[in-house]
Amino acid sequence: MPGVALTLALALAAKVGSSGIASLLTNGKTFPVSPVLLGIGFGILWRNLIGLGTGARQGVQWTLDSILHIGIALVGLRLTLSSLAGVGPAAVAVVVACITTALGVSKVVGQMLGLSSVMQRLLAVGSAVCGCTAIVAASPSLRARPVETSVALTCVVLIGSLGMLLHPWLAAVVFQEKMLPVGIFLGSAIHDTSQVVGASLIYAQQYASPEVVAFASATKLFRNLSIIILVPLMAWSAQVQVKPESAEHAASRRKLTVPQFVIWFVVFVLVRTLGDQLVANDAYPRQIWLQATSASQVVSDLFMTCGMTAVGLSVSVSQMRQVGLRPICAALIIAAATAACSLGTIYVLLC
Repeated sequence: MPGVALTLALALAAKVGSSGIASLLTNGKTFPVSPVLLGIGFGILWRNLIGLGTGARQGVQWTLDSILHIGIALVGLRLTLSSLAGVGPAAVAVVVACITTALGVSKVVGQMLGLSSVMQRLLAVGSAVCGCTAIVAASPSLRARPVETSVALTCVVLIGSLGMLLHPWLAAVVFQEKMLPVGIFLGSAIHDTSQVVGASLIYAQQYASPEVVAFASATKLFRNLSIIILVPLMAWSAQVQVKPESAEHAASRRKLTVPQFVIWFVVFVLVRTLGDQLVANDAYPRQIWLQATSASQVVSDLFMTCGMTAVGLSVSVSQMRQVGLRPICAALIIAAATAACSLGTIYVLLC
């Protein structure tokens, strides 16, 4: 209980702090500040300035193993099988190109900088798919150490937040307020869903273009669905490259190939699709259904923020020093290559 209570308190502080900081910096105007980023920061500060007692460590680990995974699974209720219907062939082509670029560049740059294969894969899936969710989903299958997961999460959140602030202005310069190219770019070049929505809202408010939010969200949904394929594929690749030491080790690796919460993620996608179809023609049940799915999103966001805060609480500065600046440099190069691929592909197809 002490660890869970501490994690929840810091996560709620991050939620409140994100709104307070945004209002303070912008005189009350809407401006996104990631609660996830604050949660990780609060957790790291608490761990290194105040310390984490033995009694709290178990609760923090339980939050990582259970609460965070539930939050990831509930993300599936935000998606339907028809969500991609509004995304045209151009958006699909751009997303595939960006995912391929992120995976390829991460391997090349990771090897040049001397990063472990696990770190390379974590940075790749975090940059290519959906940031924190993809990293946490892939970590068990890749048997990543907590410090590796934490470093990858921190890199992706920091670089993604930078993209959230810079990419709307870059899109305006390159695409001259063309709504579809801007939306596809923001949806394909920024890591987390929250960061994509934040960037698209910045653009929409600045240039009075609300359509961009829909285009960016639809593009991001396609990227999110790729987690169903990439996580098992990466787990299989890691299993092929590393020979198990024993029968027990082999059984453990097979068990981790497809984490249970990823399976539930797919189940919830199907549930959302079926639920939307069943209540499509009934106003009152549809209202209740939408309220239920909205509530699940709130719970999912809170659980995800708690999980990210627990990640911060699990890492010390001394461990971070052992890693150095190489992962951050790698994440920055991967993000830049992905953005360049997105810009180039969109320009060729739509401009």
